[in-house]
Amino acid sequence: MWVDRLPRRPILIVGDLGRAAALGSIPIAYRMHVLHIGQLYVVAFLTGIFTVFFDVAYQSYLPSLVDRDQLVDGNAKLEISRSGSQLAGPGLAGALVQLLKAPVAILADSLSYLWSAAWVFTIRRAEPPVEQHADGARPSMRSQIAEGLGYVWHHRFLRPIAFCTASSNLFSSMAIAILVLFAVRTLGMSPGLIGLVFALGNLGFLFGAITSRRIVERLGVGATIVGAAVVFGVAGLLVPLASRSTAIPLLTASIALFGFGGVVYNINQVSLRQAITPLRMQGRMNATMRFMVWGTMPIGAFVGGALGKAIGLRPTLWIAAIGGLMCFVFPAVSPVRTLERIPEMSEDESIPASIPGQIPTGS
Repeated sequence: MWVDRLPRRPILIVGDLGRAAALGSIPIAYRMHVLHIGQLYVVAFLTGIFTVFFDVAYQSYLPSLVDRDQLVDGNAKLEISRSGSQLAGPGLAGALVQLLKAPVAILADSLSYLWSAAWVFTIRRAEPPVEQHADGARPSMRSQIAEGLGYVWHHRFLRPIAFCTASSNLFSSMAIAILVLFAVRTLGMSPGLIGLVFALGNLGFLFGAITSRRIVERLGVGATIVGAAVVFGVAGLLVPLASRSTAIPLLTASIALFGFGGVVYNINQVSLRQAITPLRMQGRMNATMRFMVWGTMPIGAFVGGALGKAIGLRPTLWIAAIGGLMCFVFPAVSPVRTLERIPEMSEDESIPASIPGQIPTGS
């Protein structure tokens, strides 16, 4: 709701500066010999808050920066940047911790947010003005939040996408919670080998970001979203199939497929969400989607850990894999499946103006 009430560029800058300050307090406290576990809790909490505001604001800001027909390309470029960071970040963090110790690594993390804020500050394209009501009155927070929830819940495209993503996050979190334990205890993998598998597998994220636009041009938006959901669903089946002799190829392939399918899915479903939602609703739509799809992750992690202890690691991974495989059903049986192109959206409407499956004729 606040993202819809305020200009979004300043929110991004404050989100970066807030995270830089919170993380920067850790090496300072360490240097002064006053670092306490309580401070780490506070920093994690504040960093989480700033991250939520930043993430919701940046997804809501993009439609103000690029034309509607450039959303897929814009989101693909953002995913290429993010994927590259995912490939380089863990290795760089490990090297910094090994060579210079953890406080210096956190200081580098803090400085990276200052770097981000500096780049966001250079954006000069004007944002559309924040919506003002004719009578000067501002709706209550409760009514605006309820409007965002209702918009997502009743939208024929957003609701199936939310269900697909939420269920995928639920089952993938079940698997992720015990994946390293499974790799070490059952497959006998060393920490270095696990790191290598993740590094190689993460190339799937980068490949997905690079090829997403070509895929959607060939298959159409709906088929791409459904197909990508099938791909990251199939990826989960490879993990419980792994043995000590096949651990490296199967786990690498699983991570690569999951990353590829996930990135192609996210680029297109986020672009669809941004294109069909009025600018005045972007913040609440994105926040509602984040609440729905991320809210299942702690549940999945808890269930995965509990089941892993109760019935064993491999049976739990099979449950997670089979559940994740069925996530594509939500968009497959919905109007999302019929979309050839991203439909038009009138700024004053909450329902797409074009008919699913037809190429829009508007500007």
